[in-house]
Amino acid sequence: MGKSIAVFGLGRFGKSLALELHESGADVMVVDRNPALVDAFSDNATYAINADVSNPDAVKGIGLEDMDVVVVAMGSDLTASIMAVMVSKELGVPYVMAKASDERMGAILKKVGADKVLFPEEESGARTARILVSESFMDYFDIDENLCMLEMKPKKEWVGKNLMELNLRKKYNLNVVAIKGNTRMHAFVDPEKPLSEDTELLVIVKKSDLKNINTK
Repeated sequence: MGKSIAVFGLGRFGKSLALELHESGADVMVVDRNPALVDAFSDNATYAINADVSNPDAVKGIGLEDMDVVVVAMGSDLTASIMAVMVSKELGVPYVMAKASDERMGAILKKVGADKVLFPEEESGARTARILVSESFMDYFDIDENLCMLEMKPKKEWVGKNLMELNLRKKYNLNVVAIKGNTRMHAFVDPEKPLSEDTELLVIVKKSDLKNINTK
């Protein structure tokens, strides 16, 4: 079952993020105060809600209690962002990400409860979505239009097995290029060493095969 993720704000970043999440199979709720934007995006989300996010009662009334993640993507509206972060955490949302326009805003959002702060010049909606929809992905980097590089934790069923047993190249069409141990990446990969929960893998994979890593 896909994650349930709410995206507040349908600006460029919010729309890109919500669209990628929806196409990746996540249960997506989008929220914006502009009814025209909400209506135009409704076919690309599970729920599309028109609400004034600066109003705490409005935020409490949209059903965030069942969300796994809330992304506050209104980097230009500090008041609404603060309210969305605070109410989301009060309602028990496990993980709240918030976009900030600068370091000062980021510090404030961290102070009121954001688990992670995003800066638009460093993040893209698509990149953030690919990390959010997976239990394993830690970071994501574009190589070209076809390939990407992932930093990821082993899937639960990989733990205790080595790379020879797992045969990841055949099953997932991915190549392990490095393994992180003792806080450093090592280019030499021992194919007979079992993976642990704390292992971090650096892999190269086709973008078209990303869904296979999450589903197989």
